[in-house]
Amino acid sequence: MADLAPRTFDRAGWADDFAAVVLDNLSRRYPYDAHHETRGDGDRALPIELHPAFHTSYDWHSCVHMHWLGARLLAFGVEDELAARLETLISTNLSAENLRDEAAYLGAHTSYERPYGWAWAMRLAAELATSTVAALRSLAPGMTPLVSTIEALTTAWTGNVAEPVRHGVHSNSAYGLAMIIDSARTLGLTELENTCTGAARSWYLGDRDWPADWERSGQDFLSPGLAEADLMRLVLPPADFAQWCTGFLGGARPDSPIFTPAGVVDENDSHQVHLFGLNLYRAGAATRIAEVLLAAPGAPSELGRRLLANVPPLLAAGLTASVSDEYYSTHWLATFAWDALESIEGAPEPVGST
Repeated sequence: MADLAPRTFDRAGWADDFAAVVLDNLSRRYPYDAHHETRGDGDRALPIELHPAFHTSYDWHSCVHMHWLGARLLAFGVEDELAARLETLISTNLSAENLRDEAAYLGAHTSYERPYGWAWAMRLAAELATSTVAALRSLAPGMTPLVSTIEALTTAWTGNVAEPVRHGVHSNSAYGLAMIIDSARTLGLTELENTCTGAARSWYLGDRDWPADWERSGQDFLSPGLAEADLMRLVLPPADFAQWCTGFLGGARPDSPIFTPAGVVDENDSHQVHLFGLNLYRAGAATRIAEVLLAAPGAPSELGRRLLANVPPLLAAGLTASVSDEYYSTHWLATFAWDALESIEGAPEPVGST
């Protein structure tokens, strides 16, 4: 990966490539993995009929977060032609009518995309509401029915589930809660924020001694341990979080698999390429967790420094796949890559320092 180094931590070096990936995704209707519950012989609608806003990018949730990435890139700045095409596609897809249809679908299929797709839809809503791009901000009111539906679904979900899901894939409860909490704060949805922080405390506050050596499984794209810590940094005051996180992750060996890059043997295996995303997710989550650990008064710094020291190899192990020719990778990885790069820019000290 010698050619990766010059632009590893420079978002500007990746922005145009990522914009091209987003454009390809938002323009590509097939293949599409529609997880639609068929309810009768006549229930055979095409993806574009079921999901007029989110019918590309291989599946619903990937389409949602590709729209988020497109919006982030427009605010960041990309080449003029790419920007014009992105703005047109996003504005067309995210019409108020299309978003009302998406809200109605979620309301009628109450477990659909829980919680991963819900969380990304909330994050997209927060991005549109606060965007520096006027054309994107004008789309924000159209997200209101979808946001309201997800708020109701999230309240019902957290109120009726006794235990969280800890797998390192879409159903992971901690990852979804973290994004919903962050988005709720941006959107001023205090009741939703309180509901989710209450669920986080109920589900995770008593956790200790995470078995870090048990990570990872063969198709994770999330680290269950880091996802839980990434959530709790949003829920607990910094000093309390530092104490909780030390008890939760502090016992992991420096060479534990939770800190080290995962290798992909077959890049054409749609499940195995999740491990590229795992590397990227870990790079971003480790940086965000370390930021709190290193800033909390009186907090031990060893765990935070260990997390930061492992970020460069994790990032390098996933970045190039996000702009490859393999669609099973490029329909989603650039989102995780950009998220990691954004987190790394705000690192409390140079990433990789010891």
